[in-house]
Amino acid sequence: MKIRLIAVGNKMPNWVESGVAEYQKRLPSDFSLSITEIPLANRSKNSPVAAAMEKEAKALKEACGKNDFIVALDVKGQSLSTEKLAEKFNKVREDGRNISLLIGGPDGITNECLEAADARWSLSALTFPHPIVRVVLVEQVYRVWSILNNHPYHRS
Repeated sequence: MKIRLIAVGNKMPNWVESGVAEYQKRLPSDFSLSITEIPLANRSKNSPVAAAMEKEAKALKEACGKNDFIVALDVKGQSLSTEKLAEKFNKVREDGRNISLLIGGPDGITNECLEAADARWSLSALTFPHPIVRVVLVEQVYRVWSILNNHPYHRS
């Protein structure tokens, strides 16, 4: 299974890069995670936020694999325990699909992306800065792998 984390924004701080890299290197090749960064669209007085979000949405959708199970991360999405998250990943894997995890920009993710997604998941009812979301999400992917493979990293 290939996991694509597709996120709006680039030039992450070093602590984000190293945190993400740590969990990426722990994952085996049959559960690999790649990151695609979508450049933040221009926001200015003369350029409406909606236009920037539409540009980002188009790039997010284009970065997904053709038959991927697409998940939009959204504060209003389904809240899952780590064990339930593992079940969801396992079902996608059993269906022979890869997964694309979409993280919107500072203004969120468009309704168009939300509607195109196969699922909407929430990491928390709290609002997190995007750099933290990346680290938390990649750690959860590693934790999911550990549950599915009876690895001692996750303790119930």
